Amino acid sequence: MGSTGSIGTQALDVISENPESFVVEVLTAYNNADLLIQQALQHRPNVVVIGNENKYKAVNEALSTQDIKVYAGAKALDQVVEMDTVDLVLASMVGFAGLSSTVHSIKAGKQVALANKETLVVAGDYITKLAREKGVNIYPVDSEHSAIFQCMVGEFHNKIERIILTASGGPFRGRSREELKGVSRAEALNHPNWDMGAKITIDSATLMNKGLEVIEAKWLFNLDHPQIDVVIHPQSIIHSMVEFEDGSIKAQLGLPDMRIPIQFALSYPNRLKSNFPRFSFADYPSLDFEQPDMKTFRNLALAYEALKRGGNTPCILNAANEIAVEAFLKEEINFLRIPEVIETCLSRVSFIAKPGLEDYYNTDRETRVRAKEIIA
Repeated sequence: MGSTGSIGTQALDVISENPESFVVEVLTAYNNADLLIQQALQHRPNVVVIGNENKYKAVNEALSTQDIKVYAGAKALDQVVEMDTVDLVLASMVGFAGLSSTVHSIKAGKQVALANKETLVVAGDYITKLAREKGVNIYPVDSEHSAIFQCMVGEFHNKIERIILTASGGPFRGRSREELKGVSRAEALNHPNWDMGAKITIDSATLMNKGLEVIEAKWLFNLDHPQIDVVIHPQSIIHSMVEFEDGSIKAQLGLPDMRIPIQFALSYPNRLKSNFPRFSFADYPSLDFEQPDMKTFRNLALAYEALKRGGNTPCILNAANEIAVEAFLKEEINFLRIPEVIETCLSRVSFIAKPGLEDYYNTDRETRVRAKEIIA
């Protein structure tokens, strides 16, 4: 799900390198019809879905000579994951849009490799209960959560005291609020270590990406918010750590390459041989760590506050952030306005202590309207 995005394209690289282990059954995209067509011709899936119905004709005509079924629209994105021939769904659509197909995947009993962190941020309580009910495993794809998961292999019977999520600090690490006033879109998109899509890259620059990961970690690993720490680690070599109640800390290390956690999620419990570049301590004679500056980068503090408050608050946080980031990318607001829009939405949108699935959709819609009014 989301085969034309950063995670999707790298996942297809992993699959291409391991044809004896994986077969592509379905590819989906929302807008990028040209790349979806190229991927379909290369990987020969049974089905492709283009979310934007206006692009159905172009995709269908391009694949008309192939033995590939072509569908379009939001309903098709939900239905396609339920196919009997699907064993595992890689949920890599960006943002709230990925929630629905992930819910359908779990209801259909499909195993899920989760790259769409917003699914657990928005509806973590609902999703985790549903997964337990359906006997579905959720394998984390985010490098940080994959690192935690890898550190826990063989330790599931041992109690976690805390986890430590690492963050690069993004392109603006160490800058003051005054220095952030005039940063440009291009500067914010220039991440020092990772090659990601535009939305996630901006989230990394504001530290919201780490905030969303804090909330996601709560649900993935059944933790309370005091058990989840964040540390800035500029080199992005240690991807995260687990501290057990005896004081021992386990860490997972490697070069910043998303193909490693993608491959682990797809192949778990096995590790497949890869030709990815290897880490050398000689290239990194020192690894640095510092506390995050949550006064300058307010989004991380807002995420912790949303996690503590619970209910539909993380859903409000996520929707407001998506609208604010979109506005920044369109150069409608400046960088420091992003947390201001989010904080205002958190104070104005109706709080629901025990939301159901429909409440999450209503909260998302209400927040988006509010955020756009604030920006206007």
